[in-house]
Amino acid sequence: MSLHLLRCLVRPPNLYHISTIAPRAARPLIGLAAPSNATSALPLRPFSASAPRPSTLIQVVRHKRQKQRARKLRSPALKNRPEMKGVCLKVGTTKPKKPNSGERKIARVRLSSGKVVTAYIPGEGHNVQQHSVVLVRGGRAQDCPGVKYHLVRGALDLGGVGNRLTSRSKYGTKKPKVTA
Repeated sequence: MSLHLLRCLVRPPNLYHISTIAPRAARPLIGLAAPSNATSALPLRPFSASAPRPSTLIQVVRHKRQKQRARKLRSPALKNRPEMKGVCLKVGTTKPKKPNSGERKIARVRLSSGKVVTAYIPGEGHNVQQHSVVLVRGGRAQDCPGVKYHLVRGALDLGGVGNRLTSRSKYGTKKPKVTA
């Protein structure tokens, strides 16, 4: 049997608790008496989002806990970039999913990486047409199936929303001039 397995079997269970784990150098050796100058208060672990659970006996015998696989990307075509430039291939409308109704403006965009994606055009009205150069960011349109990207208003060829007063930064609109 391995030394690690023996230590796990012999060590008392209260040493597994997160607040009582001592650093490796300060841990008592199995079978030896603790030194007389040892302190009773053991240091806390410096940082952890959540306490690691101790391995079960079967997991110790059959190697270790498996690491979790990485999460799937929400916007796979962007390759972990905040936004990408692209050229519009087709601009049109689509109908939203069941409880909603209306016409949602969408565009098929060929990104600079060569991938073709469907992107939502936010806001009222737009000036996008075929061959327009646009900036694409992640973020799905909740009621349009298969639309995982948004176009950025006020960037490149896509203009901002006119006469918008609230949430202007999302729609690429400058603050209106106050004439007194």
